[in-house]
Amino acid sequence: MEDNLINNDKNINNISDNLENEQIVKPTNKKSTIFNFILVAIIFVGLFIYMILVDGIDNIVNLLKNVNYWWVLAGIGCLIIQWICDAICLHLPIKRLYPNQSFTNSFKVTMIGQLFNNVTPFSSGGQPMQAYEFTKTGKRVSDSFSAMAIKFIITQTALVVFTFAVILFQFSFFASIMKDFLWVAVIGFGINILVILVVILAGMKKRVITIISNPIITLLGKIKIFKNPEKIRENFDKSLDNFGEQFNIMKSEKAMVLKIFITACIQSFAYYSITYMVYRAFGNFGVNFWQIIPVQAFLLLLMTFIPTPGAGIGAEGGFLVLFQSIFKNGTINMSILFWRLYTFYLPIIIGALFLIPINKKNKSTKIFD
Repeated sequence: MEDNLINNDKNINNISDNLENEQIVKPTNKKSTIFNFILVAIIFVGLFIYMILVDGIDNIVNLLKNVNYWWVLAGIGCLIIQWICDAICLHLPIKRLYPNQSFTNSFKVTMIGQLFNNVTPFSSGGQPMQAYEFTKTGKRVSDSFSAMAIKFIITQTALVVFTFAVILFQFSFFASIMKDFLWVAVIGFGINILVILVVILAGMKKRVITIISNPIITLLGKIKIFKNPEKIRENFDKSLDNFGEQFNIMKSEKAMVLKIFITACIQSFAYYSITYMVYRAFGNFGVNFWQIIPVQAFLLLLMTFIPTPGAGIGAEGGFLVLFQSIFKNGTINMSILFWRLYTFYLPIIIGALFLIPINKKNKSTKIFD
Protein backbone atom coordinates (compact mmCIF):
# COMPACT_ATOMS: atom_id res chain seq x y z
CA MET A 1 0.00 0.00 0.00
CA GLU A 2 2.81 2.43 0.91
CA ASP A 3 4.49 1.69 -2.43
CA ASN A 4 1.25 2.55 -4.25
CA LEU A 5 0.97 5.86 -2.41
CA ILE A 6 4.62 6.73 -3.15
CA ASN A 7 4.20 5.86 -6.83
CA ASN A 8 1.04 7.94 -6.99
CA ASP A 9 2.85 10.95 -5.53
CA LYS A 10 5.59 10.51 -8.15
CA ASN A 11 2.93 10.46 -10.86
CA ILE A 12 1.50 13.70 -9.54
CA ASN A 13 4.90 15.33 -9.89
CA ASN A 14 5.04 14.27 -13.55
CA ILE A 15 1.58 15.39 -14.62
CA SER A 16 2.80 17.56 -17.49
CA ASP A 17 4.71 14.70 -19.12
CA ASN A 18 1.86 12.23 -18.73
CA LEU A 19 -0.73 14.66 -20.06
CA GLU A 20 1.03 14.87 -23.40
CA ASN A 21 0.75 11.11 -23.89
CA GLU A 22 -2.86 10.76 -22.83
CA GLN A 23 -5.96 10.99 -25.00
CA ILE A 24 -7.79 14.21 -24.25
CA VAL A 25 -11.54 14.17 -23.77
CA LYS A 26 -13.25 16.26 -26.40
CA PRO A 27 -16.01 18.64 -25.35
CA THR A 28 -19.60 17.71 -26.04
CA ASN A 29 -20.63 18.14 -29.67
CA LYS A 30 -21.73 21.76 -30.16
CA LYS A 31 -24.69 20.95 -32.45
CA SER A 32 -25.97 18.32 -30.02
CA THR A 33 -25.67 20.76 -27.12
CA ILE A 34 -27.58 23.47 -29.01
CA PHE A 35 -30.31 20.97 -29.88
CA ASN A 36 -30.63 19.94 -26.21
CA PHE A 37 -30.84 23.59 -25.14
CA ILE A 38 -33.66 24.08 -27.65
CA LEU A 39 -35.42 20.99 -26.29
CA VAL A 40 -35.10 22.35 -22.74
CA ALA A 41 -36.60 25.67 -23.88
CA ILE A 42 -39.48 23.85 -25.59
CA ILE A 43 -40.22 21.90 -22.39
CA PHE A 44 -40.26 25.15 -20.40
CA VAL A 45 -42.57 26.91 -22.88
CA GLY A 46 -44.81 23.84 -23.04
CA LEU A 47 -45.12 23.74 -19.26
CA PHE A 48 -45.97 27.44 -19.13
CA ILE A 49 -48.61 27.12 -21.86
CA TYR A 50 -50.10 24.12 -20.05
CA MET A 51 -50.34 26.19 -16.85
CA ILE A 52 -52.10 29.03 -18.64
CA LEU A 53 -54.62 26.68 -20.26
CA VAL A 54 -55.38 24.79 -17.04
CA ASP A 55 -55.11 27.50 -14.37
CA GLY A 56 -55.69 30.70 -16.31
CA ILE A 57 -53.74 33.95 -16.16
CA ASP A 58 -55.79 35.36 -13.27
CA ASN A 59 -55.08 32.41 -10.97
CA ILE A 60 -51.37 32.46 -11.86
CA VAL A 61 -51.09 36.19 -11.11
CA ASN A 62 -53.00 35.73 -7.85
CA LEU A 63 -50.68 32.88 -6.77
CA LEU A 64 -47.58 34.96 -7.51
CA LYS A 65 -48.99 37.86 -5.48
CA ASN A 66 -49.67 35.65 -2.46
CA VAL A 67 -46.62 33.40 -2.57
CA ASN A 68 -44.52 33.43 0.59
CA TYR A 69 -41.15 34.58 -0.68
CA TRP A 70 -39.40 33.69 2.57
CA TRP A 71 -39.99 30.05 1.69
CA VAL A 72 -38.84 30.82 -1.86
CA LEU A 73 -35.57 32.16 -0.46
CA ALA A 74 -35.29 29.10 1.78
CA GLY A 75 -35.53 26.96 -1.36
CA ILE A 76 -32.72 28.94 -2.96
CA GLY A 77 -30.67 28.40 0.18
CA CYS A 78 -31.21 24.64 -0.09
CA LEU A 79 -30.14 24.75 -3.73
CA ILE A 80 -26.93 26.60 -2.90
CA ILE A 81 -26.15 24.11 -0.13
CA GLN A 82 -26.65 21.29 -2.60
CA TRP A 83 -24.23 22.88 -5.08
CA ILE A 84 -21.59 23.49 -2.40
CA CYS A 85 -21.87 19.91 -1.14
CA ASP A 86 -21.59 18.58 -4.69
CA ALA A 87 -18.43 20.64 -5.18
CA ILE A 88 -16.94 19.40 -1.91
CA CYS A 89 -17.58 15.77 -2.92
CA LEU A 90 -15.60 16.40 -6.12
CA HIS A 91 -12.96 18.60 -4.51
CA LEU A 92 -11.83 16.12 -1.85
CA PRO A 93 -10.69 13.28 -4.17
CA ILE A 94 -9.19 15.57 -6.84
CA LYS A 95 -7.27 17.54 -4.18
CA ARG A 96 -5.83 14.26 -2.88
CA LEU A 97 -4.21 13.83 -6.31
CA TYR A 98 -3.45 17.52 -6.89
CA PRO A 99 -2.73 19.27 -3.56
CA ASN A 100 -2.74 22.71 -5.20
CA GLN A 101 -6.31 22.28 -6.46
CA SER A 102 -8.47 25.25 -5.42
CA PHE A 103 -12.07 24.91 -4.24
CA THR A 104 -13.00 27.75 -6.60
CA ASN A 105 -11.98 25.63 -9.59
CA SER A 106 -13.73 22.56 -8.17
CA PHE A 107 -16.92 24.60 -7.78
CA LYS A 108 -16.62 25.88 -11.34
CA VAL A 109 -16.16 22.36 -12.70
CA THR A 110 -19.09 21.17 -10.58
CA MET A 111 -21.43 23.82 -11.98
CA ILE A 112 -20.36 23.04 -15.55
CA GLY A 113 -21.20 19.42 -14.75
CA GLN A 114 -24.60 20.53 -13.42
CA LEU A 115 -25.23 22.34 -16.69
CA PHE A 116 -24.36 19.46 -19.00
CA ASN A 117 -26.01 16.84 -16.78
CA ASN A 118 -29.26 18.76 -17.23
CA VAL A 119 -29.03 19.31 -20.99
CA THR A 120 -27.95 15.79 -22.03
CA PRO A 121 -29.98 12.54 -22.00
CA PHE A 122 -29.46 10.38 -18.89
CA SER A 123 -27.11 13.12 -17.54
CA SER A 124 -24.44 11.67 -19.84
CA GLY A 125 -22.61 14.91 -20.68
CA GLY A 126 -21.60 16.10 -17.24
CA GLN A 127 -18.55 13.97 -16.47
CA PRO A 128 -16.87 14.27 -19.92
CA MET A 129 -17.22 18.04 -19.76
CA GLN A 130 -15.84 18.10 -16.21
CA ALA A 131 -12.84 16.00 -17.28
CA TYR A 132 -12.31 18.34 -20.24
CA GLU A 133 -12.45 21.35 -17.92
CA PHE A 134 -9.91 19.76 -15.57
CA THR A 135 -7.43 19.30 -18.44
CA LYS A 136 -7.29 23.10 -18.74
CA THR A 137 -5.59 23.22 -15.35
CA GLY A 138 -3.11 20.43 -16.19
CA LYS A 139 -4.91 17.40 -14.81
CA ARG A 140 -4.80 14.02 -16.48
CA VAL A 141 -8.09 12.77 -17.92
CA SER A 142 -7.68 9.41 -16.19
CA ASP A 143 -7.11 11.10 -12.83
CA SER A 144 -10.19 13.28 -13.34
CA PHE A 145 -12.38 10.30 -14.17
CA SER A 146 -10.94 8.34 -11.24
CA ALA A 147 -11.77 11.19 -8.85
CA MET A 148 -15.27 11.38 -10.31
CA ALA A 149 -15.66 7.60 -10.02
CA ILE A 150 -14.65 7.74 -6.36
CA LYS A 151 -17.15 10.54 -5.85
CA PHE A 152 -19.82 8.53 -7.68
CA ILE A 153 -19.33 5.40 -5.55
CA ILE A 154 -19.54 7.26 -2.26
CA THR A 155 -22.30 9.72 -3.18
CA GLN A 156 -24.50 7.03 -4.75
CA THR A 157 -24.03 4.86 -1.68
CA ALA A 158 -24.96 7.83 0.53
CA LEU A 159 -27.98 8.56 -1.68
CA VAL A 160 -29.30 5.00 -1.45
CA VAL A 161 -28.66 4.77 2.31
CA PHE A 162 -30.20 8.18 3.04
CA THR A 163 -33.22 7.56 0.79
CA PHE A 164 -33.83 4.12 2.30
CA ALA A 165 -33.62 5.60 5.81
CA VAL A 166 -36.14 8.40 5.20
CA ILE A 167 -38.56 6.06 3.40
CA LEU A 168 -38.32 3.54 6.24
CA PHE A 169 -38.86 6.32 8.78
CA GLN A 170 -42.12 7.39 7.11
CA PHE A 171 -43.03 4.12 5.42
CA SER A 172 -46.75 4.09 6.26
CA PHE A 173 -47.29 7.56 4.77
CA PHE A 174 -44.99 6.74 1.85
CA ALA A 175 -46.91 3.52 1.10
CA SER A 176 -50.25 5.36 1.19
CA ILE A 177 -49.01 7.88 -1.39
CA MET A 178 -47.23 5.34 -3.61
CA LYS A 179 -50.00 2.73 -3.66
CA ASP A 180 -49.30 0.76 -6.86
CA PHE A 181 -45.84 2.26 -7.46
CA LEU A 182 -43.89 0.49 -4.70
CA TRP A 183 -42.49 -2.04 -7.19
CA VAL A 184 -40.87 0.82 -9.11
CA ALA A 185 -39.09 1.93 -5.93
CA VAL A 186 -37.77 -1.59 -5.41
CA ILE A 187 -36.44 -1.70 -8.99
CA GLY A 188 -34.89 1.76 -8.60
CA PHE A 189 -33.07 0.76 -5.44
CA GLY A 190 -31.95 -2.49 -7.07
CA ILE A 191 -30.46 -0.76 -10.12
CA ASN A 192 -28.63 1.82 -8.01
CA ILE A 193 -27.16 -0.89 -5.81
CA LEU A 194 -26.14 -2.93 -8.87
CA VAL A 195 -24.33 0.05 -10.43
CA ILE A 196 -22.46 0.69 -7.18
CA LEU A 197 -21.41 -2.96 -6.98
CA VAL A 198 -20.16 -2.94 -10.60
CA VAL A 199 -18.04 0.16 -10.00
CA ILE A 200 -16.60 -1.32 -6.80
CA LEU A 201 -15.87 -4.54 -8.71
CA ALA A 202 -14.00 -2.51 -11.34
CA GLY A 203 -11.77 -1.13 -8.61
CA MET A 204 -11.12 -4.43 -6.85
CA LYS A 205 -11.36 -7.15 -9.54
CA LYS A 206 -10.20 -5.77 -12.87
CA ARG A 207 -10.01 -9.23 -14.45
CA VAL A 208 -13.74 -9.89 -13.89
CA ILE A 209 -14.64 -6.63 -15.64
CA THR A 210 -12.34 -7.31 -18.61
CA ILE A 211 -13.74 -10.83 -19.06
CA ILE A 212 -17.19 -9.24 -19.41
CA SER A 213 -16.21 -6.11 -21.33
CA ASN A 214 -13.82 -7.51 -23.96
CA PRO A 215 -16.43 -9.66 -25.79
CA ILE A 216 -18.87 -6.72 -25.71
CA ILE A 217 -16.30 -4.34 -27.21
CA THR A 218 -15.41 -6.93 -29.87
CA LEU A 219 -19.09 -7.42 -30.77
CA LEU A 220 -19.70 -3.66 -31.00
CA GLY A 221 -16.64 -3.43 -33.25
CA LYS A 222 -17.97 -6.14 -35.58
CA ILE A 223 -21.32 -4.40 -35.98
CA LYS A 224 -19.48 -1.13 -36.68
CA ILE A 225 -20.64 0.74 -33.58
CA PHE A 226 -16.98 1.05 -32.51
CA LYS A 227 -14.60 2.05 -35.30
CA ASN A 228 -11.45 0.98 -33.48
CA PRO A 229 -12.29 -1.67 -30.85
CA GLU A 230 -8.62 -2.46 -30.11
CA LYS A 231 -7.89 1.16 -29.25
CA ILE A 232 -11.04 1.34 -27.13
CA ARG A 233 -10.06 -1.86 -25.34
CA GLU A 234 -6.57 -0.47 -24.70
CA ASN A 235 -7.90 2.84 -23.33
CA PHE A 236 -10.47 1.03 -21.21
CA ASP A 237 -7.77 -1.24 -19.79
CA LYS A 238 -5.62 1.77 -18.87
CA SER A 239 -8.61 3.43 -17.23
CA LEU A 240 -9.26 0.31 -15.15
CA ASP A 241 -5.60 0.23 -14.05
CA ASN A 242 -5.74 3.89 -13.06
CA PHE A 243 -9.04 3.48 -11.28
CA GLY A 244 -7.69 0.45 -9.42
CA GLU A 245 -4.82 2.58 -8.10
CA GLN A 246 -7.19 5.34 -7.00
CA PHE A 247 -9.51 2.77 -5.45
CA ASN A 248 -6.62 1.54 -3.30
CA ILE A 249 -6.01 5.13 -2.24
CA MET A 250 -9.71 5.45 -1.38
CA LYS A 251 -9.47 2.36 0.85
CA SER A 252 -6.52 3.92 2.66
CA GLU A 253 -8.18 7.34 2.93
CA LYS A 254 -11.01 6.42 5.28
CA ALA A 255 -11.27 9.96 6.65
CA MET A 256 -11.78 11.34 3.14
CA VAL A 257 -14.40 8.71 2.36
CA LEU A 258 -16.29 9.54 5.55
CA LYS A 259 -16.21 13.27 4.76
CA ILE A 260 -17.60 12.68 1.27
CA PHE A 261 -20.28 10.32 2.60
CA ILE A 262 -21.49 12.84 5.22
CA THR A 263 -21.38 15.68 2.69
CA ALA A 264 -23.36 13.61 0.19
CA CYS A 265 -26.02 12.91 2.82
CA ILE A 266 -26.31 16.66 3.47
CA GLN A 267 -26.51 17.21 -0.29
CA SER A 268 -29.39 14.74 -0.62
CA PHE A 269 -31.14 16.30 2.37
CA ALA A 270 -30.84 19.78 0.85
CA TYR A 271 -32.12 18.63 -2.55
CA TYR A 272 -35.11 16.79 -1.09
CA SER A 273 -35.91 19.80 1.12
CA ILE A 274 -36.57 22.02 -1.90
CA THR A 275 -39.94 20.35 -2.50
CA TYR A 276 -41.06 21.16 1.06
CA MET A 277 -40.01 24.80 0.59
CA VAL A 278 -42.13 24.97 -2.57
CA TYR A 279 -44.99 23.26 -0.71
CA ARG A 280 -44.98 25.92 2.01
CA ALA A 281 -44.34 28.84 -0.37
CA PHE A 282 -47.81 28.39 -1.87
CA GLY A 283 -49.60 28.24 1.48
CA ASN A 284 -49.81 24.47 1.81
CA PHE A 285 -49.79 22.80 5.23
CA GLY A 286 -50.94 19.59 6.91
CA VAL A 287 -48.13 17.37 5.64
CA ASN A 288 -44.89 17.63 7.55
CA PHE A 289 -41.34 17.93 6.27
CA TRP A 290 -40.39 14.29 6.93
CA GLN A 291 -43.42 13.02 5.01
CA ILE A 292 -42.58 14.95 1.83
CA ILE A 293 -38.89 13.97 1.85
CA PRO A 294 -39.36 10.23 1.03
CA VAL A 295 -41.86 10.98 -1.74
CA GLN A 296 -39.37 13.37 -3.33
CA ALA A 297 -36.66 10.72 -2.93
CA PHE A 298 -38.83 8.26 -4.84
CA LEU A 299 -39.44 10.83 -7.60
CA LEU A 300 -35.66 11.18 -8.01
CA LEU A 301 -35.44 7.41 -8.54
CA LEU A 302 -38.11 7.65 -11.24
CA MET A 303 -36.25 10.45 -12.98
CA THR A 304 -33.13 8.29 -13.46
CA PHE A 305 -35.06 6.14 -15.97
CA ILE A 306 -36.23 9.06 -18.14
CA PRO A 307 -33.96 9.62 -21.20
CA THR A 308 -34.80 13.25 -21.99
CA PRO A 309 -32.46 16.06 -20.83
CA GLY A 310 -33.11 16.72 -17.16
CA ALA A 311 -35.78 13.97 -17.26
CA GLY A 312 -37.96 16.61 -18.94
CA ILE A 313 -41.73 15.95 -19.13
CA GLY A 314 -41.35 12.80 -17.03
CA ALA A 315 -40.18 14.79 -14.01
CA GLU A 316 -43.09 17.21 -14.25
CA GLY A 317 -45.54 14.36 -14.80
CA GLY A 318 -44.13 12.41 -11.88
CA PHE A 319 -44.37 15.43 -9.60
CA LEU A 320 -48.01 15.92 -10.61
CA VAL A 321 -48.94 12.29 -10.01
CA LEU A 322 -47.14 11.95 -6.68
CA PHE A 323 -47.89 15.33 -5.10
CA GLN A 324 -51.27 16.43 -6.44
CA SER A 325 -53.10 14.88 -3.47
CA ILE A 326 -50.83 16.78 -1.05
CA PHE A 327 -50.92 20.27 -2.58
CA LYS A 328 -53.98 22.54 -2.39
CA ASN A 329 -56.22 22.83 -5.44
CA GLY A 330 -54.92 25.37 -7.91
CA THR A 331 -51.32 25.35 -6.61
CA ILE A 332 -49.81 22.16 -8.04
CA ASN A 333 -48.96 23.48 -11.52
CA MET A 334 -47.24 26.62 -10.26
CA SER A 335 -45.45 24.46 -7.70
CA ILE A 336 -44.15 22.24 -10.50
CA LEU A 337 -42.80 25.30 -12.31
CA PHE A 338 -41.03 26.60 -9.20
CA TRP A 339 -39.62 23.15 -8.38
CA ARG A 340 -38.22 22.82 -11.91
CA LEU A 341 -36.76 26.32 -11.72
CA TYR A 342 -34.83 25.22 -8.65
CA THR A 343 -33.77 21.75 -9.78
CA PHE A 344 -33.47 22.17 -13.54
CA TYR A 345 -33.46 25.67 -15.01
CA LEU A 346 -31.39 27.50 -12.39
CA PRO A 347 -28.55 24.91 -12.55
CA ILE A 348 -28.54 25.39 -16.33
CA ILE A 349 -28.50 29.19 -16.10
CA ILE A 350 -25.86 29.38 -13.36
CA GLY A 351 -23.78 26.61 -14.96
CA ALA A 352 -23.81 28.49 -18.27
CA LEU A 353 -22.38 31.56 -16.53
CA PHE A 354 -19.27 29.54 -15.68
CA LEU A 355 -18.70 29.00 -19.42
CA ILE A 356 -18.21 32.71 -20.01
CA PRO A 357 -14.57 33.21 -21.05
CA ILE A 358 -12.48 35.05 -18.47
CA ASN A 359 -9.58 37.08 -19.79
CA LYS A 360 -6.27 36.35 -18.06
CA LYS A 361 -3.18 38.04 -19.44
CA ASN A 362 -5.01 38.77 -22.69
CA LYS A 363 -6.00 35.10 -23.04
CA SER A 364 -9.46 33.64 -22.91
CA THR A 365 -10.69 30.12 -22.34
CA LYS A 366 -13.49 28.82 -24.54
CA ILE A 367 -15.53 25.71 -23.95
CA PHE A 368 -15.77 24.76 -27.64
CA ASP A 369 -12.67 24.46 -29.81
